[in-house]
Amino acid sequence: MSVSENAYRIAVLTKYVPDTQFEQKLDDTLRVDRSESVMSELDEYAVEAAMQIVEAEDTDAANSAVIAFTLGAADASKGLRRALQLGAHAGVHILDDAFAGADALATSRIIAAALSTYEQEHGTFDLILTGMASTEGETSLVPVQVSELLGRIGISQVASLTVAGRTVRARRDLDTRSQHCETELPALISVTDQVNTPRYPNFKALMAAKKKPITTVNAADIADELAKFGGSASTVTVTEAQAREERTAGETIVDEGDGGIQLVEFLASRNLI
Repeated sequence: MSVSENAYRIAVLTKYVPDTQFEQKLDDTLRVDRSESVMSELDEYAVEAAMQIVEAEDTDAANSAVIAFTLGAADASKGLRRALQLGAHAGVHILDDAFAGADALATSRIIAAALSTYEQEHGTFDLILTGMASTEGETSLVPVQVSELLGRIGISQVASLTVAGRTVRARRDLDTRSQHCETELPALISVTDQVNTPRYPNFKALMAAKKKPITTVNAADIADELAKFGGSASTVTVTEAQAREERTAGETIVDEGDGGIQLVEFLASRNLI
């Protein structure tokens, strides 16, 4: 627990995902090819939310800390480094071949175990922040599953977030209305891309990030029963995959006075009107 009411220890969960500039591919094991990857863009909003909390005027910044976590292969440390460039004070890389192929539930178990192990040594996190989803999986399952596994209050899809003392206030924007939620710390919150505008790291931040520590933990550090973790514990297995069909060229309608009629006929032929 924090040393004062206005000091916050925050964990931010990040994921190393294929760069959206490139087409997603599967490798020979039918897993996502992460050779061209970056920290998930949606996780930048979670890092920024954490930094705004610890940088607020009434925060005890000297006793506050933001720790970024990631689960992935060796290259995932590059994603952690991005979180450090955005302001996080340190990183934790959960790295072990035993965790390869984990589905959303197994992934949540691994992350929850890593967080619990870290808290046993360093104290409870006041707040755990995540993005609304990963840009490659887009399941939004991990935040709510981790909160359940940790037995911690969870609020998902938060578009506005404030923390004052030990109180969290959040707004969730639904299709036709907004929900206003309030809870006490500790809590786990997933934020949307409406919650803030992530900062762009300057040269000083880029240089400082190179000196910030990244700790690596493996299966032996966090898991007593490996049967609950990794690919062997996953309830979802990909057995077959094929490339999607390439899009065909569209049909061009040249308006020579009857463009509207042609358009209606085109839509009618496809039962769209």
